[in-house]
Amino acid sequence: MPDHQSVGARVAEERKRRAERELHSVVPALRRELAAYCAELDGEVPPRPFDQLRAGVAEASRLRHEVNLSSLGASLPALLAEIRTALHAARQNEKERIYALLAEAYYAASQVAWKLGYADLASLGVDRYVWAAGRSGDELAVLVGDYQRAGEMIAVADWTAAQRFLEKSRSVIEPRLGKASSDTLQVSGSLHLKSGLAAARAGDLDTADAHLAEARETAERIGSDGDAYRLAFGPTNVNIWAVALAVEANNGTEAVQRAADFRIPSDTPRERIGHHWIDLSRGYLLHGDREKALSALLLAKRTAPQQTRYHPMVHETIRNLVRSERRRSDTAAGFAAWVGVTV
Repeated sequence: MPDHQSVGARVAEERKRRAERELHSVVPALRRELAAYCAELDGEVPPRPFDQLRAGVAEASRLRHEVNLSSLGASLPALLAEIRTALHAARQNEKERIYALLAEAYYAASQVAWKLGYADLASLGVDRYVWAAGRSGDELAVLVGDYQRAGEMIAVADWTAAQRFLEKSRSVIEPRLGKASSDTLQVSGSLHLKSGLAAARAGDLDTADAHLAEARETAERIGSDGDAYRLAFGPTNVNIWAVALAVEANNGTEAVQRAADFRIPSDTPRERIGHHWIDLSRGYLLHGDREKALSALLLAKRTAPQQTRYHPMVHETIRNLVRSERRRSDTAAGFAAWVGVTV
């Protein structure tokens, strides 16, 4: 008689592999489109009207916030090509607003690549964002490019350069923050959060917390969560970053305490909620609570499974959890297998 449990396991494993292949199959087309960013298309298929292109980009950003990498990755190459066609066909006085759309779409592209583990392609996406934003006539969009560029510096441990770079970026708008728009405040607050990350990675929690305080004051001034330039800046994101900064400074006890002081609204983008649980899991591990560390990972998986599966910090955390156990629990070992980590 067939072992139905074994058959079921094999079927589940094959489905997982198929989904994995489909998810990664979008990468070559995305890579080709990012490489051809300034090439003119033949225009055989006319682009949709601007309002429809704007709606398409807004949908791409929604999918990014929801961490629906399958749908986003599959739709982005064609959307980017269509915007590129529209750009070359547009009158000179129409180009800036199309460049702004293209920049936002490139932001989504870089995030897909990063979350799937293609760091080189994500970096190329940031380059393309900076290129398009610089032609959009939008000073704030350019500063959001600085926000992304600083993230690359932080990822390669160039924390001092990142802090100096962000200080220069903030100086562009700080003199006029007294009467600034909500969009300007959201960009300024986000730059402070990224500065805090650079400081925390460098082990300087005091400086990180000073930037956090600036961001919190800015969020309180705005009074609600926003999404200017898809930054999701507001009181909720500041709270999420507060936990993350403590974790990045290796202060797990502080991270756990900060997390106890707030609740995340249900309408917060899944990308941010999932990231919070990933950070908090690391905080619990630093704090010495392995059970809650695993529980937080399971919440991250439930909230944003694709983000969680590929996140390098998840892989590091689950390795530490499994290795620290005297006897492997099915739960920890099972999670390690789910994210593809061998221990």
